[in-house]
Amino acid sequence: MSNTPMAANPLTRAVLEIDEYASSLGWDQPARLFALVDTTRLRAQEPLLAAQLGLDDESGATSGLTPVEQDEIPADRPLDEFLGTIAWPDAVAGCALTVERLMLPPSAEGSVPEGLSEKQLANWVAGHPERQEVRMTVAVLRDGTRESALRLREKDSPTEVLTGPDLVPGLAEALSATFEE
Repeated sequence: MSNTPMAANPLTRAVLEIDEYASSLGWDQPARLFALVDTTRLRAQEPLLAAQLGLDDESGATSGLTPVEQDEIPADRPLDEFLGTIAWPDAVAGCALTVERLMLPPSAEGSVPEGLSEKQLANWVAGHPERQEVRMTVAVLRDGTRESALRLREKDSPTEVLTGPDLVPGLAEALSATFEE
């Protein structure tokens, strides 16, 4: 995508491309799942699909990984349960997920009331004055390589996106598990 900053590795570029795509849809969106496919392999094995995706140009700008959005994630199932049902074909090099959540700063951890159910905890976080809305985009490759991008709603700008491999370790582990045999 045109506004995606140039990143050093293909996985970071793919994560930033997905983040930009999700940003273009606005906030309050459902979670979205993407297969990550090797762009060169896609061009060779699926030239019509590559052309549909605008990847028929063999320039360096379209090398690396191509995110392909999957069907909608069922809203009536917990995300971790849904991820446990996924199996990817060999042509998929990795996968990515973008999801919005509320988060609290580490300083708020000590004030979390004990004994809350998941629903009560979610309500408590939603009402906390220090809560932040965040969009997380997490990607993993079959070999275990990870990358993440975090975008705060209050700082909704491509220059304010934080990236790194270990920003959302639990979600990265859940995505990695979709490749286990």
